[in-house]
Amino acid sequence: MKQLMKGNEAIAEAAIQAGCRFFFGYPITPQNQIPEYMSKRLPQVGGCFLQAESEVAAINMVYGAGGSGARVMTSSSSPGISLKQEGISYIVGAEVPCVIVNMVRGGPGLGSIQPAQSDYYQATRGGGHGDYRMCVLAPGSVQEAVNLTQDAFDIADRYRNPVLVLGDGLIGQMMEPVDMDAVADRAPAADLKEKNWAADGHVPTADSPRAIINSLYIDPQVLENHCKRLQAKYDLIAKNECRWQEEMLSDAEIVLVSYGTTSRIARSAMRKCREKGIKVGLLRPITLWPFPEEALRKTLSTAKEYLVFEMSMGQMVDDVRLAVNGERPVHFYGRTGGMVPTVAEMVAQIEKLAGVSANPDGCENCDFEKAVRDAAEKIDAAADAMGKKLDEAGRKIGETVSSPEFQQKAQDVGKQVGDFATRTADTVAKGVGSFFGAVGKAFETVQKDLKDIEQKQKAEQKADADKPADSDQKEGE
Repeated sequence: MKQLMKGNEAIAEAAIQAGCRFFFGYPITPQNQIPEYMSKRLPQVGGCFLQAESEVAAINMVYGAGGSGARVMTSSSSPGISLKQEGISYIVGAEVPCVIVNMVRGGPGLGSIQPAQSDYYQATRGGGHGDYRMCVLAPGSVQEAVNLTQDAFDIADRYRNPVLVLGDGLIGQMMEPVDMDAVADRAPAADLKEKNWAADGHVPTADSPRAIINSLYIDPQVLENHCKRLQAKYDLIAKNECRWQEEMLSDAEIVLVSYGTTSRIARSAMRKCREKGIKVGLLRPITLWPFPEEALRKTLSTAKEYLVFEMSMGQMVDDVRLAVNGERPVHFYGRTGGMVPTVAEMVAQIEKLAGVSANPDGCENCDFEKAVRDAAEKIDAAADAMGKKLDEAGRKIGETVSSPEFQQKAQDVGKQVGDFATRTADTVAKGVGSFFGAVGKAFETVQKDLKDIEQKQKAEQKADADKPADSDQKEGE
């Protein structure tokens, strides 16, 4: 029965079901759910979880547990894996099997906690010192992460070599349905030999001599012989453990190469382009080392071009170019720093190679981002042209203004303007004076008229007062 599980937790449970009973680690985002889950589950199955004081301590604890023959695992994320590199080199040199999980985040340095694939070089080229290789498994889903984690323990024991499970933050953090019943209590592979080499405290015998776990060889000839024997083992791993997935490659003229989370986005882009009649296919490496060179070279029969998608500035693209060996053009498109490419971005890149222009009418498959970029470029070009014209106009204005002829004209015009202003001011002053003079005269006239009216009224009142009183009586009678 399937159950919904987060990637990190599913990996941890898969390890327990594969017989892992020891986990040593140190917290770092975005893989923290692995040690958290292990801290709860391992005591329930009689195992041991220990949070070390650092990544350096954790990987050396793995060295000790693996050297005793136990199935052991550690996990971390990019900067933490960098700290483990010295111990990993020791483990490889001592031929100690173990499983290491790296949920990649953006770098370099502390970078970010967002998903990335920029640890490809570190994983496949041997981030530590010396000539060594690790089998690197790159899951593209949570279910595949479960299956590959379990396979990792068998591969590690089969070749006495550490195995790296390389995911990214999305694989670790996403939740997907997982069939855990299919991997429950999974028995180790039948071809695995007894670990008579392990330093487990056994009494030495002819079949199981005294065990010494060591990676120090003082004699240069002895060390060279040891490195040659390790190389023979790596050749055997390359022959037996290489894995990949093919989709629509039989007639593919454009071959996409992508792994992990990015391959899921590339698959969607491939299907959209197939609907448009573009002959495109996908090759997904499952083992990043050994890299599926021969599988890629078989596509040369139909392929005209290769397009590599990664969440990095371009790392796996080097292995693709080595495999193609200059026989076909190899192109690259990537996002980094925690940025995840979109289906539309990938479709645009494929269409560009196929010579298909984007539909500007807003159809379902239209590359809106490309249209925006084109518009922005046109705006920039127009702005640049306008800027040049303004610069030229400014230069001409500057030359004109600075010329002696212009300066003389400016002085003449200034004098004319000054004379005109003076005349205007005088005229206005005179007009204002005349206006107020007229007002004053009108006011004096009004005052005189009022005074005349007042004197007339007083004279009439006096005449009335001087009339004889008897005339009034006769009228009354």
